[in-house]
Amino acid sequence: MEKILKAPLARKEKKELIAHNDTRIDNYYWLNDRENPEVINYLKSENTFTKDALEHTEGFQKDLFEEMKGRIKEDDTTVPYKLNGYWYITRYEKGKDYPVYLRKKETLEGLEEILFDCNEMAKFHSYFSMGGISISPDNTMAAFSTDTVSRRQYTLQIKNLVTGEVYKDVIKNTTGSATWANDNNTLFYSVKDEVTLRSHKILKHKLFTEAKEDIEVYHEDDDTYNAFVYKTKSKKYIIIGCSSTLTTEYRFVSADAPDADFKVFQERTRELDYSISHYNDSFYIIANSGGAKNFKLLKTSEDRTEKEYWEEVIPHRKNVLLEDIEIFKDYLIVNERENGLNNLRIISWDGKEDYYLPFNNETYTTYIGNNLDFNSDVMRYGYNALTSPSSVIDYNLKTKKSEIKKEQQVLGGQFNKENYESKRIWATARDGSKVPISLVYKKGIKLDGTNPLLQYAYGSYGSTIDPSFSTIRLSLLDRGFVYAIAHIRGSEYLGRDWYENGKLLTKKNTFTDFIDCSKFLIEQKYTSNKHLYAYGGSAGGLLMGAIINMNSELYNGILAAVPFVDVVTTMLDDTIPLTTGEYDEWGNPNKKEYYDYMKSYSPYDNVEAKAYPNMLVTTGLHDSQVQYWEPAKWVAKLRELKTDHNSLLFHIDMDSGHGGASGRFESLKEVAMEYAFLLDLEGIGK
Repeated sequence: MEKILKAPLARKEKKELIAHNDTRIDNYYWLNDRENPEVINYLKSENTFTKDALEHTEGFQKDLFEEMKGRIKEDDTTVPYKLNGYWYITRYEKGKDYPVYLRKKETLEGLEEILFDCNEMAKFHSYFSMGGISISPDNTMAAFSTDTVSRRQYTLQIKNLVTGEVYKDVIKNTTGSATWANDNNTLFYSVKDEVTLRSHKILKHKLFTEAKEDIEVYHEDDDTYNAFVYKTKSKKYIIIGCSSTLTTEYRFVSADAPDADFKVFQERTRELDYSISHYNDSFYIIANSGGAKNFKLLKTSEDRTEKEYWEEVIPHRKNVLLEDIEIFKDYLIVNERENGLNNLRIISWDGKEDYYLPFNNETYTTYIGNNLDFNSDVMRYGYNALTSPSSVIDYNLKTKKSEIKKEQQVLGGQFNKENYESKRIWATARDGSKVPISLVYKKGIKLDGTNPLLQYAYGSYGSTIDPSFSTIRLSLLDRGFVYAIAHIRGSEYLGRDWYENGKLLTKKNTFTDFIDCSKFLIEQKYTSNKHLYAYGGSAGGLLMGAIINMNSELYNGILAAVPFVDVVTTMLDDTIPLTTGEYDEWGNPNKKEYYDYMKSYSPYDNVEAKAYPNMLVTTGLHDSQVQYWEPAKWVAKLRELKTDHNSLLFHIDMDSGHGGASGRFESLKEVAMEYAFLLDLEGIGK
C-alpha cells in the first residue's frame, strides 16, 4: 500500500508590514528566528517530508552520487605556480574531502613542505572552509583564515612555516583575506560588521600583539560600500579599496612604509567605477569615466593620480567590454568580451605586438590564470567549453608557443567529447532584443519536443555565466537531457548595457528574457512544457520565483537554490547582511518608486492561488547572503495557496550557509538529490 505523505503546514501569525501607506500581510514572518525551537522543529519537519517524498529515489541518489564522484580524480594536484622562489601546489588525496596545501623550494624536485592539511583541520567540525593564505615576503610565515560555521566570518591566524608553530595572534570576524607589508611584521586585513556582515574596516596588525591593539587605518562609514585591502603585483603598494555596485574608490601607501598615511587615489565620484594596477612608475586604470560604459584603459603617474591626469591607453569601444588586465614586465594582457565571447589580447609594451589568441568556438570560456610572477615571459590561462574539459595552458609570450600543463581528466571510461554537441542560438525577446542561449546535449537527439531540458540562468549584478564544462552535468546529458544557459539581461554577456537593462527599474527584463528563451526552446522543439525544467540559485532563485508567478504553465519542474524571494522585506531591513550595498542593484524601497516596482515582481509578495510546477527548494540554515527564512516563508505560502497536486519539497542544510556543504564531495549529495528529483519527474530511474 502506497504511503500517503502529509506536507508540513506552518502556522499563520498575521503581521502587518507598512511602508508608503501600503500594508502587506506576512503570515509567516515569525519564521525569522533561528533561535526559536518551533522554527527549528518546522524546518526539521520539512526535511523529513522531503526525505520521505524522495525515499523511493534514495538508491538512485546514491548511484548518481557515486557516478558523479567517480568521474572526478580523487588523487589530484593543481598545476604548480611559482612565487618568490617557491612552487606552490594544492593536492587532493584519495578518500579525503579537503585539500592539502604544500610548496617546494626552487624546483619541483625539491623537498615537499606541507603548509596546511585541511583534512586534519576539519576533523572536529561539521563545516570547514579555508579562506585566504598569504605568505610573508621572506617566505617564513603564512597568514591564514578559517570558517567553521559557514557564515563567511573568518578567523585569521599566523603560522610560522619554519617551526610549524601557530602564533597566539587570533583575529575574529574577518573577510578571510590579509596582506603583508614588506617588513614581514605588519599585516593588513578587513573586518566585518557583526550584525550586517558588511566589510567596513581595514585594520593593521603587528606580529605578537593582541588583536585588541590593532590600529584601524580605514573605516567605511557609508553602509552601501564594502572595504578590502591588497598588495599590487609589483609589490610596491598596499591598496585599500572600497566599492558599491556602481562606485569605487582607492587609497594607497608604500608597502615599505606601512605606518605612513594612506593617500586617496581619486576622490569618490558617484558612478565612477574603476580598478587600478601598478607598473614601473605608473598606475594603470580600468575605468568607466567620460561615459565609457564598457570601460577603457588609462594610465597616470604615481605622483599625480587624480582623474584629470589620467591618459588614455585603450579607448572605449561600444561593442567590446574591457573586463580585466594582467601586467608583465614586457607585456600587457587584456581580457575583453565581444558579442558575448571572451578574448585574450596581447600587447607588448614596446608597441611592436598587438594580437589576439585564436578561439574557434561559440560556447567556450577562457580566462587569465594565476600569473603572480611579474618578470615571467609565460602567461598562464584557462580554457574549457561545454563539450571540452578544463585545460590550464602556459603561453610563451616570446616564442608564441602553447603548452597544455593540465587537462581535466574525466574518469569512468565513458566520456568522449565527440559524443556531445554544443551550439549558440538566439531567441527574440518581447521587446525585439536578441538573447543568446548556449546549449549542450548528446549527439543524435531528435528535435521533436520530447527531450527533457534544464534551463539555467543567473542574471544579476552584471555577473556573467560563461558556457563551461561540467563533469557533474554529464549525468543529465547521458540520460537525454538538453542543458541550456540563457544569457539574459542583468549579466554583462553582451556588455555593460546588457547589465544596465536588467537592474533597478528594468529588472523585469531579466525575468521576461528567461521566459522568452523558454518559449523559443519550446517553439524550436528542443523540449515542451511537459519536459522543461528551470534552475537558478540566490538571485537566480529570485528569477525562479518570478517566472513561476508569471508563466508557471511553461515548466514541469523548478530547482530553486538559496533563493532571494522576499525582496521587499529584505531590502527594507538594513540590519540584514548585504541589504544596503544592494540599493544600486535593486533600488532603495524607502523610495516609493522602487518599493512599488519591487513589490510588483517580488516572488513572495506575488504568490497566488493557482497551479505551480513541481518544485525542490534548498537552503542553508546559516546562510549569510540569503537568509534561510526567505525560502522558508515562500514555501509555506506556496503550500497554503497553490491549487495543484505537484511536488513542493524543501531541503534545509542545518550545518551550512550560502555555498552549501563543505568538503570536496559532500556537496555532490545535494546535486544527486536535485538530479534524482528531475529524473524521477521524467520517469528515468537509473
